[in-house]
Amino acid sequence: MRRFQRGDARAFPELVRRHRGPVFAFVLRWTSDRARAEDILQETWLKVVRGAEAWSPRARFSTWLYTIARNACVDGARRERSRASEPLEAEPAADERSSPERAAASSELRPVLAAAIAALPESQREVFLLREMGGVPFHEIARITGAPEPTVKSRMRYALEALRARLAEVGVESPAGGRVA
Repeated sequence: MRRFQRGDARAFPELVRRHRGPVFAFVLRWTSDRARAEDILQETWLKVVRGAEAWSPRARFSTWLYTIARNACVDGARRERSRASEPLEAEPAADERSSPERAAASSELRPVLAAAIAALPESQREVFLLREMGGVPFHEIARITGAPEPTVKSRMRYALEALRARLAEVGVESPAGGRVA
């Protein structure tokens, strides 16, 4: 980012290459709509370009980027309150490709999990997505959302409890073999 701030245009494609995948996954999970996620991601990168001079190395670039993406998601949700959700399609993991049983179970679980995530209150969903999809540490999520770190952690705990409860309701078992508690 420092190179881009100094006018090195070749630095921007490198930033996009490094961060596009995780940020897109975060936005896609937030919106549950691939086309909207692409639009929001595009908007996010435009805001990065426009705001490049304002970025300061005091904050990690990824924290700043996720803040922009989160705000774009919130703004987009406000603009489109009545949106339709489509099931998420994710690339199967290597072991899912090699096991038809795992692939079938995953394809059945994916829409249930997507619906459970979409049903979370917005504050819990954003923390869950930043942490699980973006791998963002709690202290950075606190900076992104403007909430104290203990609040962020409790939102994550409530999100996980709600997801476990919803999955247990539909009979999804934990990896240890028992029902999800």
